[in-house]
Amino acid sequence: MRHALGVLGVLAAGVLLAVSCAMNWRFGVSLGRTEFDGQIYGAASAAADCMKALVPFFFFAAIRTRMWSQAAASALVWVVVTSYSLTSALGHAALNRLDTAGQRTATSDSYKDHRADLARAQEQLSWIPQHRPAQAVQADIDALKGERQWGWTDQCTKASNSKGRSFCQKYHALSAELASAQQSIALEARIADIQGKMANVTGAAVMSEADPQAAVLAKLAALIAPSIKVEDVQTALTVFIALLLEVGSGFGMYIAFSQWRLYERHTPTAPRMVPVSTAAAAVAAPKAVAIAKPRSGANDNRSTTETKIAAPAPQRLIAPETDVERFYKERIETQDGSSLTATSLYEDYCAWCEDQQKEPLALPTFGREFGELGVQKARIAGRVRYIGIALRSAGELEEDKKLTAFGEKAA
Repeated sequence: MRHALGVLGVLAAGVLLAVSCAMNWRFGVSLGRTEFDGQIYGAASAAADCMKALVPFFFFAAIRTRMWSQAAASALVWVVVTSYSLTSALGHAALNRLDTAGQRTATSDSYKDHRADLARAQEQLSWIPQHRPAQAVQADIDALKGERQWGWTDQCTKASNSKGRSFCQKYHALSAELASAQQSIALEARIADIQGKMANVTGAAVMSEADPQAAVLAKLAALIAPSIKVEDVQTALTVFIALLLEVGSGFGMYIAFSQWRLYERHTPTAPRMVPVSTAAAAVAAPKAVAIAKPRSGANDNRSTTETKIAAPAPQRLIAPETDVERFYKERIETQDGSSLTATSLYEDYCAWCEDQQKEPLALPTFGREFGELGVQKARIAGRVRYIGIALRSAGELEEDKKLTAFGEKAA
């Protein structure tokens, strides 16, 4: 289960890191005057973003080994590359949100204009009086033009008698009906064109707000801060998206790889400590044992018993001391009424490892191995404490070193 969570975490952090690198690359490309300069800046920006994800490993490793100069340098590099990446993420997020909101606003305005044009065209169509189809009206006009009154009235420009005036009135009525039919055809074509344009518009354009998310959040925030505006919410969302990418890509890999405990060393379990006398007895010299031997004959003048050397008992193998056992012997003393916190004990262990030029164990591993030495442990006031032990003073440590050096010279 731990490995599955680690794999999923690495995949998610990798996606965030890839997105952040792409944004940094685009931001770097935009800085170049030429295409080649843009590629150089883009590559440097992407590399800086990758460095942002790697620096936490170096930083905490330097703190663990107490390399303070490396830790300070790592922190400085992380601040610089993260600030640069944050500016590019803010610019990219703001540009995309503003572009999207602007396009949605333009589309929404265009949709509203189409609706207004459609309403006007439909209203104008309702004003047109009833009429027959244009082809039928045109046929009647052509029939009138074939009559003799058409020529007598000089195409209805000179109507001198009542019969001619009646003919021309009929002609003008047909002409007005034809004009109404033609206007109706034009308006219907315009209405069909507007409806076609409106059908191609997506549903998002029908919204009254250019940024519905910011509008809803602004309404909710207005319950607490009535003076907040949609623009303020848009700015906050832009910053939030940039922080999501930067924090996720910067610390995601470190958090995901923590499932595998990169800095924990798997050491053998500390053996059970036995008294020195018992260990010495196990490897003691063989003893002479008297073994009775039967007589071989009546005239046998040899002694009835013989002394034989018994076979040496098999020696008991003792596991070598671990670093935790050595630390316990060199730096810890038993003292009634005393106690040590787990933090102070581990700090002294790290200092001992630094003196011995050894890599310290992780705190959970150290606590488990130290607890196997038989030291009583309890939680007091919310802190883990080891009961009945104390750290040796500096004087005692110096005295032990002198005794050890004296013993070596005497030998």
